Amino acid sequence: MKIRAYAKINLGLRVVGKRSDGYHNIETIFHHINLFDELTLLPSPSISLSSTRRDLPSDSRNLCWKAVELLQKETRTRSGVSLHIAKSIPVGAGLGGGSSDAAAVLRNVPRLWNIAIPLKRLEDLALQLGSDVPFFLRDESAYAAGRGEILHYFRLTLPYWIVLVTPGIDINTAWAYRELSKRKAPQGKRSSSSSASYDSDNANIDFRSLKNDFERVVISAHPAIGEVKTTLLHNGAFFALMSGSGSSVFGLFEQEAQARRAAAAFKREYHVSITEPNFIPQL
Repeated sequence: MKIRAYAKINLGLRVVGKRSDGYHNIETIFHHINLFDELTLLPSPSISLSSTRRDLPSDSRNLCWKAVELLQKETRTRSGVSLHIAKSIPVGAGLGGGSSDAAAVLRNVPRLWNIAIPLKRLEDLALQLGSDVPFFLRDESAYAAGRGEILHYFRLTLPYWIVLVTPGIDINTAWAYRELSKRKAPQGKRSSSSSASYDSDNANIDFRSLKNDFERVVISAHPAIGEVKTTLLHNGAFFALMSGSGSSVFGLFEQEAQARRAAAAFKREYHVSITEPNFIPQL
């Protein structure tokens, strides 16, 4: 069984406060792009895992391994799986690659075992693995709140070319939250750019109101990320924003020729991908 695990970008990201459990409440819009890891699943009496990246753990530290163990416990089966991950999604780039891989395991390993698990139960298992893992169980976009687990799904087909650029800087999310917390927000209620920026009934996005709270602190520490955003805008993007806590930056283009010229402007050591207009993943 070969399956695709697609990356996401954040169309806006607001951090609206720290919770008593140590997590942060956020507001964001998750949206799939046409960049994916390919997972190969084979029946096996035990769990084994390999990857095209040598720096990724191939044991119980890996989120995909943990996903299989949760499924074994849930279904009370002794069946295993041999899993190989061909990585294309950059690691530590704000694209949810590890979470998407784990969600793909949750969706498809039960099929390999000829066992059916209701979607609601899969969502419960996904949340045990990470805040954004539940999003990747479905192919729609979603407005996310809480720590990312409160999801309002809606069909969003962006009529734009998306150029995604990752400058090879690994951003630690915990570090980004710590740095952000040092810059206290003004007193009073903050407006929510993410929640106010979309109309789920008409699937419209108000890009003028989209912000990413992490941009300021991350770009201050890593100016190269800001240079990526500037280059995208100078090459014709009508909108550009860092995704998640970085380091990836995406730009939206109305014309294919502009998008391809912008993609070609980056150094070879940068990871660049292009998503066509109105893309919907096939999960």
